[in-house]
Amino acid sequence: MAQVTLKQLLEAGVHFGHQTSRWNPKMRTYIFTARNGIHIIDLQKTVRLLDDAWDFVRGVAASGRPVLFVGTKKQAQETIQTEAARCGMYFVNRRWMGGMLTNFSTVKKRIERLQELRKMQQEGQFEQMSKKDGKKLQDELDRLMFHFDGIADMKRLPGALYVVDPRKEHIAVTEANRLKIPVVAITDSNCDPDLITYVIPGNDDAIRAVKLLTAKIADACQDGRQEAQARGEILPEVEEREFLETPRYEEIEEYLEDEEDYLPTVSEEEFSGRTVDDEEAR
Repeated sequence: MAQVTLKQLLEAGVHFGHQTSRWNPKMRTYIFTARNGIHIIDLQKTVRLLDDAWDFVRGVAASGRPVLFVGTKKQAQETIQTEAARCGMYFVNRRWMGGMLTNFSTVKKRIERLQELRKMQQEGQFEQMSKKDGKKLQDELDRLMFHFDGIADMKRLPGALYVVDPRKEHIAVTEANRLKIPVVAITDSNCDPDLITYVIPGNDDAIRAVKLLTAKIADACQDGRQEAQARGEILPEVEEREFLETPRYEEIEEYLEDEEDYLPTVSEEEFSGRTVDDEEAR
């Protein structure tokens, strides 16, 4: 049974790719047509490939291995955190630090320091220090939380990465490929699908599209976790967390909701039984 319908994908704007001048030719097979200078992604393939990704992610979670959700662009940050927390998985939604996977032994030491400082804070030790010393440790904790909060309890490398926009998260994708960790990704028309194990062709810029697809992957994790728990696997607690804004965001291009006013109209019927030739895809 399909995890999502064409109607749901259309309503979320999953079919909108980038301007045709910005495409990656390797995405040709996933493009349905071009309209008004914008590539339209083939949603029939999105439905099928999302099912494949769902089955794979469910299997990873069922085996008791973690899935790491990665998405640091503004329009993905909140969804990545809330959906990963909902399904009991880890996430990186602020900034990917080089070596987070390939130098995980060092990262674990930073995580241990984070846990140490967090325990000190919870016990009120900061307040018992001088104002200067307490502030110094609080600043250190804030920095560590900014970088490692989403993986603070991750004790081993993930069984898979789920990525929103592999082009932006190219360092994370490169590290995963080097370690042969499978990558599942929302792959827009400007991305390189050869770097992705499970391609989910779709719009990685629209908030609604990111929410819809990420929620489906989180559902797969939940389903797999239930199977693992039924076998007696001890898994991390599911922790619902409120998304917190922070002034430490890097300067990035914000997604404009009114951008959709300029996008071409595509109907559900158009995706049934029509193919596109090479000239149309260009």
